[in-house]
Amino acid sequence: MSLSIVDPGRSRQAAARSTTDPKVALALAGGGPLGAIWEIGALCALEESIAGLKLNALDHYVGVSAGGFIAAALANGMTAREICRGFIENSDESAEVFDPSWLMQPAWGEFARRARQLPALGTSALWRFFVERRSLISALERLGPALPTGVFGNEEVHRRLSALFSREGRTNDFRRLRTRLTLVATDLDSGAAAPFGRPGWDHVPISRAVQASSALPGLFPPVEIDGKHYVDGALKKTLHATVVLDEGVDLLLCLNPLVPFDATAPAFADWLRRGLPAERRRIPRIIEGGLPAVLSQTFRTMIHSRLELGMKGYERHYPGTDILLFEPDHRDPELYLANTFSYSQRRQLAEHAYQQTRHHLRTHRSRFSHRLARHGMALDLEALEDPRRHLVQPVVPTSATGVALNRLEELLEDLADWVHDRERERRAA
Repeated sequence: MSLSIVDPGRSRQAAARSTTDPKVALALAGGGPLGAIWEIGALCALEESIAGLKLNALDHYVGVSAGGFIAAALANGMTAREICRGFIENSDESAEVFDPSWLMQPAWGEFARRARQLPALGTSALWRFFVERRSLISALERLGPALPTGVFGNEEVHRRLSALFSREGRTNDFRRLRTRLTLVATDLDSGAAAPFGRPGWDHVPISRAVQASSALPGLFPPVEIDGKHYVDGALKKTLHATVVLDEGVDLLLCLNPLVPFDATAPAFADWLRRGLPAERRRIPRIIEGGLPAVLSQTFRTMIHSRLELGMKGYERHYPGTDILLFEPDHRDPELYLANTFSYSQRRQLAEHAYQQTRHHLRTHRSRFSHRLARHGMALDLEALEDPRRHLVQPVVPTSATGVALNRLEELLEDLADWVHDRERERRAA
């Protein structure tokens, strides 16, 4: 787990105002089912480890792609633990079970619509090849409009979420929420961001906005709303945090589940603590994983480089806001080796995200305590230090050597944070 803290030097007056009545917001990036699983595990750790933080009662939520589903659930008053029970544990006792089969149904309607164009397009292709004497490639280009725009249908997502958010005490209407919720999609024809939930965009049902924001091109067909077509919001930006920053907030929590893997600096100590098999303690070169590994690393790198630029911009343009960015550790093979769209490992990965977030909060306790105190919050050290806590499965007992290594790492990182903060204060003086 890595952490980025934007702290450009707030005034004492601003800090005092945020302590008495802080405005807190949450921004969630996408990342497919894997990203949603990681975010749920991390949010559960944050919710129980930070006293004064109520993730289902914040001032504003912004969600992109898979993060949109979680943001919409939190804005509707569901706790992180409740989302975990439905999405991760998938218990039969729960009336709010998320069934991954929703995302795996073929887009039969899209297939049929495209197939109806084949006779005319096929005739045009044959004419170009035999009569106009054009190349085979040129002729085949005429068949492009017959290709489906998505493999899987996503209408079931809208239907199921509409039922979930329409239950007593919840709403599928942005305008009836007790808080602010913005779900960002991308206008396919213009490439512009579509901030569903903001004035002029808030008439669209929340469930439909989630469907549009998570319509990853190639996997799911674009979603038609008011005569326009929308796709995944991550095409434009990774977080879209400016949506909440422009309105002015004191504290912004950001979660981004997709990071490039650093195969050149593996965290051997962490792997040994968790007792991974020897063959999984080392990924010498990404290329050895073939095309899937190369494409995954490429996609993650592009997404993350864009996020890094965005964070630097936030620091320059929003000096009155503390921004905490939570991400997986770049050296952690557990998440990188998992299939981005896998759901079968949800318990293991959610537990991993939960424990890694707790570990990171302990490791950087000095810096966190300082930042959170500005907003009337504090780390719950008793909860953080409790080794028996787990999310969805019992924690594997750690050896004495692992405990010692873990404690040493936390102390060294915490000391580095303290030295960094003192040096920054000395330069500021």
